[in-house]
Amino acid sequence: QVQLVGSGGGSVQAGGSLRLSCAASGFTYSSNCMGWFRQAPGKEREGVAAMYTNGGPPYYADSVKGRFTISQDNAKNTVYLQMNSLKPEDTAMYYCAADLRSPIERCSGLIPDFGYWGQGTQVTVSS
Repeated sequence: QVQLVGSGGGSVQAGGSLRLSCAASGFTYSSNCMGWFRQAPGKEREGVAAMYTNGGPPYYADSVKGRFTISQDNAKNTVYLQMNSLKPEDTAMYYCAADLRSPIERCSGLIPDFGYWGQGTQVTVSS
């Protein structure tokens, strides 16, 4: 069965950095879209970053461009989210997600309709 295990969240001050990891198992890792989403209290889940596991450009929300970087280690079936220059508004529960054979519109559009989700890891940024 598909399993996504996220880790790496924590509390940092504004301007700090964190790196999230998501280990995937239970499916053929290639040719799928892996993404990061976040949800703050009282807000809808929103896409942060995504990429296809078999290559291609990464996709980012405008709010994180230039600060966040999504990457992957195919040998470890793991996707990462490096978050730099964190702001208080980045505070949220972060979820990794996988969408098998994802259409380009869903992956590039960071549409939170992915097929599989991790358990979430909390990121808190204080001012």
